[in-house]
Amino acid sequence: MESALAEIEFLALSTNRVEVLRLLAEDRHTRTDLAVATGASQATLGRILRDFDDRSWIRRVDGAYVATATGELVADGFLDLLDIVETEVDLRPIVDYLPDAIDFDLRRLDDATITVPSGTRPNAPVGRVLGLLRGASSIRVFSHAFNEGSLDAIERRVTAGETTFEGVFSQHAIDAVADDEGLRRRLESLLDAPGATLRVRDGDIPLAVTVVDGTVHLLIRDTNGVLQASIDTDDPVVRDCARERFDGYWAEASALDSGDLG
Repeated sequence: MESALAEIEFLALSTNRVEVLRLLAEDRHTRTDLAVATGASQATLGRILRDFDDRSWIRRVDGAYVATATGELVADGFLDLLDIVETEVDLRPIVDYLPDAIDFDLRRLDDATITVPSGTRPNAPVGRVLGLLRGASSIRVFSHAFNEGSLDAIERRVTAGETTFEGVFSQHAIDAVADDEGLRRRLESLLDAPGATLRVRDGDIPLAVTVVDGTVHLLIRDTNGVLQASIDTDDPVVRDCARERFDGYWAEASALDSGDLG
């Protein structure tokens, strides 16, 4: 293990080494190509290429360099580790708030957008989903809550015929909206719109997920219900998971109309 850790350290201590190995694992490159791509000096590249050659990670072909089979193996493994650690660093500030109900590999969030509240933008996570809603052609939601901003944006777009909406909510979420006169009017308007279908589920819905066209957006709250972050991604696996979860809740729920608001 110590020798393997030493090789990992050898790569990790130099951004140029990582980048050169990545490039050579992808395709054949000359030293000039590598210098242009990395900005490294010829002296630095010379040391890197000698070190890689000593490890049999590269071979020379017609005046250029390319990774060997073991060089590709090391590059793939190291870059996978790098992606995982970068994703972990992004998620670290909010990991304590991630719901247990998330059932996909967190590595699928490597390209996700994470939005957190700030002193100047305390509602930034909600603002993120509102931005997605403004251009939506189809919207699906399953959630334990229906926030005012989303309800307003969805109702306006659906009644204008600009989008279609399907939503399944917990009974608690619907009751909270029905108890507020202004929100209740918005919900009644949405229920009367031909482009909207809503259902209510008796059981809990542990996630707050909005699927806007091909983008999945999650609102992340702490145990006290305080908004901590939002995550959105176009990852197809996450999208499939959201679709399956929505379909499951939808099948268990009953139709909601204005007369059910009490």
